[in-house]
Amino acid sequence: MSTTRPWPPPGDSGPQPGGSASCGTPSPVARGPVPARPSVPAEPPSAGTAASAEPAAEAHAPAAAAARTRRLRLVDVSGAVPMARDFTRAALTDWGWLPALTADHRAAAEDVLLVVSELVTNACLHADGPEELRVSCADKVLRLEVTDLGAGAPAPRNPHRAGRPGGHGMFIVQRLCLDWGVVRNENGAGKTVWAELAAPS
Repeated sequence: MSTTRPWPPPGDSGPQPGGSASCGTPSPVARGPVPARPSVPAEPPSAGTAASAEPAAEAHAPAAAAARTRRLRLVDVSGAVPMARDFTRAALTDWGWLPALTADHRAAAEDVLLVVSELVTNACLHADGPEELRVSCADKVLRLEVTDLGAGAPAPRNPHRAGRPGGHGMFIVQRLCLDWGVVRNENGAGKTVWAELAAPS
């Protein structure tokens, strides 16, 4: 289990219709031929027009990057677990994971929602409630982070017994995720529990 591996900034790996699901903006749908229009001589751009075009393009760049990281405040909310699931489901829909194209895509999305439920539930039961959920996606890896002010560290119960009530949450996280870990807050109490899952191939 890694606890210090850095998380790269979200990249741009848009979902491919009919192919692997990743995070980004869906590819444009192919359309039929567009009738040709009479050519109109282009006017040379004025100095003011050229100067205003470049800042406008720059203004859209940060918004595109921010769209692949979502944050949800969960302090003192009622129904934190279903709220977190609905929030994550909306992000997966925007990023092309849902609606699922294949059984593998559906299973990958269900795994993400199950891990979100387990992480938020663990914070509710053992850390006085979650503070924030962060969902990020880059390079076909989806990362979930749940922050809280609890002092303890979650760990799978060992040995794990399937028939015993309780204690299965972190075992499920460990089985479904590529990696997971705990990062302590440097400035005081609290921690971030994170988990990473692969996008469907």
